[in-house]
Amino acid sequence: MDVQIPTDRPTFEGEIATYWFDDNGILVSLSKSIKRTVANISGNVAFVKRITNNQPVPLLIYLKNSPVPDKATRKLSTEKLPEIYSAMAMVSEPGLASFIMKILFKFKPSPIPMKNFTSEKEATAWLKQFLPQPTLH
Repeated sequence: MDVQIPTDRPTFEGEIATYWFDDNGILVSLSKSIKRTVANISGNVAFVKRITNNQPVPLLIYLKNSPVPDKATRKLSTEKLPEIYSAMAMVSEPGLASFIMKILFKFKPSPIPMKNFTSEKEATAWLKQFLPQPTLH
């Protein structure tokens, strides 16, 4: 899976991922192959809140193989998800996302809608339902 970081829009370089918004307003994340820790997950939550004005947004994440985080890091990741994301579509090679889901949500379900995809197009279509709806006055 060869994902190109766009050059036609702002991108945000974080410790565990590079982020940008697609044309629909969906936050896209290209994850980096580093071990997740309580420290870098905490920093990433603050980082994402800055780019999203503290509003949970739908996330399309391109997963990369990375070391399995420890229990405290997995717990923190799960607790913080609803603070920064309204839904998450994980795009990866077959098998990787479901493996990660099994590790993260072994004992309790995900706190936000989450789905695995091998196609960016399908992931984007699914996430569109979680975009904020314009209010009519």
